[in-house]
Amino acid sequence: MSTLRLILGDQLNPCHSWFTEQDDKVIYTLMECREEASYVLHHGQKILGIFAAMRDFAQRLIKEGHRVHYLTIDDATNLHHLKDNLLQLAKLYQCQRIEYQEPDEFRVDRLLSQLHEEFAGSVSAVSAEHFYTDRLDGLHFFNKKQWLMERFYRHMRKVHGVLIDEAGQPTEGQWNFDEQNREPWRGDVPLDKPTLIMHDHQALWQSIQDAGIKSMGFVDAEHYIWPLNREEALIYLERFIEERLRHFGRFQDAMVADQPFMFHSLLSFALNTKMLTPREVVERAVVAYQQGDAPIAAVEGFIRQILGWREYVRCFYWAHGEHYQDSNYFNHQRELPEWFWTGKTNMRCLSQAIGQSLEQAYAHHIHRLMIIGNAALLMGLSPQAVSQWYLGVYIDAFEWVEQPNTLGMSQFADGGLLATKPYVSSAAYVNRMSNYCKGCTYQFKLREEENACPLNALYWHFHYIHRDQLMKNHRLSMVYRQWQRFDEAQQQAILQRAQTLLTNLQTC
Repeated sequence: MSTLRLILGDQLNPCHSWFTEQDDKVIYTLMECREEASYVLHHGQKILGIFAAMRDFAQRLIKEGHRVHYLTIDDATNLHHLKDNLLQLAKLYQCQRIEYQEPDEFRVDRLLSQLHEEFAGSVSAVSAEHFYTDRLDGLHFFNKKQWLMERFYRHMRKVHGVLIDEAGQPTEGQWNFDEQNREPWRGDVPLDKPTLIMHDHQALWQSIQDAGIKSMGFVDAEHYIWPLNREEALIYLERFIEERLRHFGRFQDAMVADQPFMFHSLLSFALNTKMLTPREVVERAVVAYQQGDAPIAAVEGFIRQILGWREYVRCFYWAHGEHYQDSNYFNHQRELPEWFWTGKTNMRCLSQAIGQSLEQAYAHHIHRLMIIGNAALLMGLSPQAVSQWYLGVYIDAFEWVEQPNTLGMSQFADGGLLATKPYVSSAAYVNRMSNYCKGCTYQFKLREEENACPLNALYWHFHYIHRDQLMKNHRLSMVYRQWQRFDEAQQQAILQRAQTLLTNLQTC
């Protein structure tokens, strides 16, 4: 009795229990489907990277003695739809069973669940064997209580014994070292570019273009930098531990012009395609601390992003259902300005953050949250349009992680289910955490003038027009007290400046 097993493009884990034994009656299939490459406008590097990694993974399985049917983008038998291809291959190999690893997003989960209705044999799903948590663990943990990441994170630390001493207390007496992890970079630590592995994917990129798949962003297929397989991902992990982890904590929120990577790990693509497991990454960081290679603040800050936030966001995604994608608490409806697709804006911070996103298919979390996301929220852009852009532009963006981060954390579109307040700022924050304001067309200290940074007037305008929804939030009381200190003429000048900007977003 033959079995067909599907491997998705974000399930490239050679350590999965599926592969412990070779069985001639099991056929593995990976598919380059036009539908999966086009359901949102993706960055070309994202499409290229996933396809290249899938091809590498298929060759690995073949070398290990597994049977593999790989459907390339230009295969004449490719129906370019996951379910249709599965049914066709099941018939070709006379399979009585179809198996798949649990997908990480509702869209694919719903699609594959329909196989039960159309396939005469048995259909079953197994764990992807990747995360610390199961899909619904967060729902059970919070059990109708308010979702708070810090509570979840401490629970995870205790359960998995991560940075916990013999008395069950956090290592070095603190759960959170955030106060030590918010420094701007001022040049006292060398900022060396990470050592990257280069690939030549020109032939594959040509086949993607020939297939008519539309994409965004810049693609240098001859010098592709993202890991292709588990071995390369492990090299990236070791280079991060050795070269950058010790400084990651201090400067994880810092931004410097023309330095997209800073001290960040560059592991999110490898993690989100499951080349690496979160457990081994966390354990390696703990070892670095134990061996004195990195301070507790850096290691704890890094681990919090993986053991805490990453697992928390996934649990949040599965707990809040498909309807979450329609969240729009402020009823923001504006379309994305053209500079989201070009990076050509007079605002240097946005030009840098969007420009590097389009060039590298990457930006670190502060670029995403406090530069691009901040501007999008202050400008009243449609959270759904923003979410689709984030999902498409970033190499590591898959819906389970991108959607809560964008709709909840960045755009506050859920009204506070994920974040306790809107993460917005004026130009003062950008100037403090970056060198973007130097040489900008706009002046970060001005508010109402024509050459004033747009973020300043938009910041006050945002809080003013949404005062009925936000004034009761105790974390914003200081903001409204400060607004009241402006005299009426100043308030009107600020609001007028904001309205002019909103009318002319394309030319900001």
